Amino acid sequence: MTQNQRPKVPRRALDGVLLLDKPVGLSSNDALIRAKRLYLAKKAGHTGTLDPLASGLLPLCFGEATKFSQDLLEADKTYEATMRLGIRTTTGDAEGEALDTRAVTCNQDAVEAVLARFRGDIVQVPPMYSALKRDGKPLYEYARAGQTVAREGRSVTIHALELIECALPDVTFRVTCSKGTYVRTLAEDIGEALGCGAHLVMLRRTGVGALTLEHAVTLGALSDAPQDARDAWLQPVDALLSTFPAVQLDPEATRRFLHGQRLRLADLSVRDDVLLATRTRVYASGGKLLGVARIGEGVLAPERLIVTAAS
Repeated sequence: MTQNQRPKVPRRALDGVLLLDKPVGLSSNDALIRAKRLYLAKKAGHTGTLDPLASGLLPLCFGEATKFSQDLLEADKTYEATMRLGIRTTTGDAEGEALDTRAVTCNQDAVEAVLARFRGDIVQVPPMYSALKRDGKPLYEYARAGQTVAREGRSVTIHALELIECALPDVTFRVTCSKGTYVRTLAEDIGEALGCGAHLVMLRRTGVGALTLEHAVTLGALSDAPQDARDAWLQPVDALLSTFPAVQLDPEATRRFLHGQRLRLADLSVRDDVLLATRTRVYASGGKLLGVARIGEGVLAPERLIVTAAS
């Protein structure tokens, strides 16, 4: 080792989920890198990005938890957002340049009436400033080059949409939506329906699936805490799987399951909610998470296994 080289810090094999409250101005990847460094973790990943403009819940997965991050990518999300009526921007949010300005003549009753029209199944045209790809290139690269390409509308579901505050020209709302929903586009479309246009000025994610901000921690708090306190903020791997029903296996069934064998449901003691499900989380008799299984045709079929479950 030369005089200028620093000794390598040993990385830890760490399994768990960190509920991070991401700040505004930081990309999801930068937040992940900082958290991974604080935990000295060998392996980490996030469960879907938040724009730098957005703050709020960003679940980070360490070790074996990364195997189940896709389940949160598919999960519904909840946001609190503020849109400013009367101004459209190039990006649909406050980071873009103003495209046009129109008078805001609506009132709160009109806003609430328009919000009602956006509940349920709707069609959105993805924004040009997005990571969706066209011919292998992200749409935002076309947008930065001043090009606009045709995009097909996509069906998304707005499960809940409620007004929090109407202080015109600003409107704050809460939305729970399916994966693939662009809240920027939702704000723009609501603005157009009101006849004045709009752009997003604040976005905060408060929920991902069953996970909420209630037990989230900031990077500042993590940085200031000693290592044992940081570890206390980690949720178990099955925090990602809380919406799945659970199956507990006896030792022999556990052995077979960890060897990738399919198990007949008739041979297992399972609850009715498991029989009605398509996927389930699976535990050993001692309560250790073994992984996730698919259910169909009367069998429990291993889907993704926890490597450390066999130890």
